[in-house]
Amino acid sequence: MKSLWKGVSLGRLSSNAKKTGEILVNGRKQTLTYGTSAYVIQDDTLMQTLTEDGGNNGISGGQRRRVSICIEILTRPPLLFLDEPTSGLDSAASYHVMSRIAKLAQKDKSTVVASIHQPSSEVFELFHNLCLLCYGKLVYFGPISAAQEFFDQNGFPCPSLRNPSDHYLRTINDDFELDIEQGRQGGTSIKEAINILVESYKVSDIYCQLQSHVLAICQQGGEILMKNGHQTNFITQSIVLTKRSFINMYRDLGYYWLRFAIYIALCLCIGTIYYHIGHSYGSIQARGSMITFVESFLTFMAIGGFPSFVEDMKIFQRERLNGHYGVEAYVIGNTFSSIPYLVVISLIPGAIAYYLVGLQKAFDHFVYFALVLFACMLLVESLMMIVASIVPDFLMGIITGAGIQGVMMLTGGYFRLPDDLPKPFWRYPMYYISFHKYGFQGLFKNEYEGLTFPNNQVGGPATISGENILRSLWEVEMGYSKWVDLAIVIGMVVIYRFIFFGIIKALEKLKPMIKSLKLCPF
Repeated sequence: MKSLWKGVSLGRLSSNAKKTGEILVNGRKQTLTYGTSAYVIQDDTLMQTLTEDGGNNGISGGQRRRVSICIEILTRPPLLFLDEPTSGLDSAASYHVMSRIAKLAQKDKSTVVASIHQPSSEVFELFHNLCLLCYGKLVYFGPISAAQEFFDQNGFPCPSLRNPSDHYLRTINDDFELDIEQGRQGGTSIKEAINILVESYKVSDIYCQLQSHVLAICQQGGEILMKNGHQTNFITQSIVLTKRSFINMYRDLGYYWLRFAIYIALCLCIGTIYYHIGHSYGSIQARGSMITFVESFLTFMAIGGFPSFVEDMKIFQRERLNGHYGVEAYVIGNTFSSIPYLVVISLIPGAIAYYLVGLQKAFDHFVYFALVLFACMLLVESLMMIVASIVPDFLMGIITGAGIQGVMMLTGGYFRLPDDLPKPFWRYPMYYISFHKYGFQGLFKNEYEGLTFPNNQVGGPATISGENILRSLWEVEMGYSKWVDLAIVIGMVVIYRFIFFGIIKALEKLKPMIKSLKLCPF
């Protein structure tokens, strides 16, 4: 039944499922899009940080269940599919929720199809029709009021003071090899009871009336479902998603705050180790090492937010399947909401390391230093979002992201100088693909240009210029300014975000096919 709902409501039936016949709504073929149907899944995938209850786990399970239902009924869909809507709710809450849904259905003249887990007698009486299935066999489908009489007529009466729904499920549940003793001499096995009920239903008046009713609808053609709701415009979607993501990042300690604390501690360590590095000959190598470590390690630490990225993707996938907003709005919201936090992370820890070490004192040099850190961290977050969209497993995603960044560090031009990189693959194209190349070179130009150092080499000039160091020691490309390096990194951020966007769009089309091949990790 659940697979049928997914296929009918939102096209979620996997491509390897066997599909026969036609699915009609009011006797007509109709694509059920946003506003015509809604599907509430059993698992509640919500942002727990959006509540201000103050607890670590946000709202309770029952509250999450109700929120999930409310999100979908906001659009007043003509068709509402509920997968066990009372899971996690006590009997009183279950009744109030289902009673409210029944009233909304009657008021809006909508149809609610729900699978329900052990309903109380009060909840059971709220339903108009009952469908009992057992391994694909139709045991009963018809009015709730006629179900008890149907079971009585076939020798399986409901005992007094027993919940009818419990009796029906007990009668047709063959997970346990038990005999049904009431109503029949010598007892009847559950499999025999199921066969009796299935065959009896096929010749019952209820089934004949149902067939006649369906045939009449198909011949006459019922009304086409009209959308009761509509999506907001793209700008509103982007603003709301940006605000929501910003709040989530602010309240989720693992997203930025823990990393921020680690960055400060790390930059204090760097600042005290390289404290007042000076302008001696030995400081030439030390400056390069310090700059490289800050740029590479601070950006590498962005993988710490990967678990939060994965949770974001889960929420997006659920909301996207239900048609709440587009991929473009999500990518924009995710990008702009992270910018303020990355600015803070770039400025404060960056300033601690920069000024404790004693790099170039001009303020514009520090601004450039912070801008490069910001651009590189934004780029790595874009990279990790790409990984999260493909590999949504925490451990495998972190390993994958760390491996990609490790390769980029090695080919960035510091750990192995550009001229020494093997040309077939590591120099061309990996050296030019690595964003560390442009980050390293931009920061090196920012620091060394305009400085002079004493030359300890025998027979050489008394001093050596920073420009000469860039060319001879670090093999930096000097044909363009440091601002070009920064622009290239920013351009790579844009490219990575477009790749992220493209992967999400592609997975929406390829995911069913990949699932059929059992290769998709989702």
